[in-house]
Amino acid sequence: MNLKKYLQIRQRKIDRALDGYLPKANTKPVTLHKAMRYSLFAGGKRLRPILCLAAAEACHGSIDNALPLACSLECIHTYSLVHDDLPSMDNDDFRRGRPTCHKVFGEGIAVLAGDALLTIAFQIVSSAKAAPRYDVAILLREIAVAAGSQKLIAGQVADLEAEGKNVKRDQLQFIHENKTAAILKSSVRLGAMSANADPKKLSAITRFGQRLGLAFQIIDDILDVTQTSEILGKSAGKDVAAKKATYPAVIGLEKSRAEARRLTRQAHNALSIFNNSDAEPLHALANYLLEREY
Repeated sequence: MNLKKYLQIRQRKIDRALDGYLPKANTKPVTLHKAMRYSLFAGGKRLRPILCLAAAEACHGSIDNALPLACSLECIHTYSLVHDDLPSMDNDDFRRGRPTCHKVFGEGIAVLAGDALLTIAFQIVSSAKAAPRYDVAILLREIAVAAGSQKLIAGQVADLEAEGKNVKRDQLQFIHENKTAAILKSSVRLGAMSANADPKKLSAITRFGQRLGLAFQIIDDILDVTQTSEILGKSAGKDVAAKKATYPAVIGLEKSRAEARRLTRQAHNALSIFNNSDAEPLHALANYLLEREY
């Protein structure tokens, strides 16, 4: 498949939908809505919503039914980045190639913009069309758990608390499984749910998302020490400077690359119950995420 064209088409569709869901920039309070839009439309790759749509496709679902869920995931992802960049967290001045939200709007507005992006995600999910097996309450619970105190936020807390410490591999896996993989796993799960996937397909999609999410973060760790800030669109070398718990720091660069390849193979294998044509976008996205340079 032509993955580049596929990504471009999906990105445009997601951006149009996000533009419709978010209050316009001139809506009061103007500063808040400008900050929300500044961060959300900063040129992100839209990988999580694209994975959501691809999972819906794999399960013979409707892209339009999955779109609200895809957009809610991007709002949650962007909120997490806005907060992650704050001085009290990872303290980064650049994100997606331009100044971070708090550098442009101040820390207070950045905190509130992140809060508002998280909150609007649930509003968007509430507008989704329920499937026979998965009502809106199930969809809301899926995204709330993934973004909550035992998943995404748990990973963020563990990441902060691990700075400067000798971290064991199981502790590192806990950070990555929650800080990154939880939302990626829910991205494909929600896509499958929107398509009314049966339990067998949902289980396979879940395994795919979990393995892919871990591989994704390992590659992120690798890129932080091998790429420049210009290529990454954010400050390179921050993990080393902050003494972060990362796979290269714990097991070394080459073993990290091997681990990312192993997890990606497992992600591909998880999709064996699907027809190749149905799961082709998911397979292509897994390879793309493994081989990406930023």
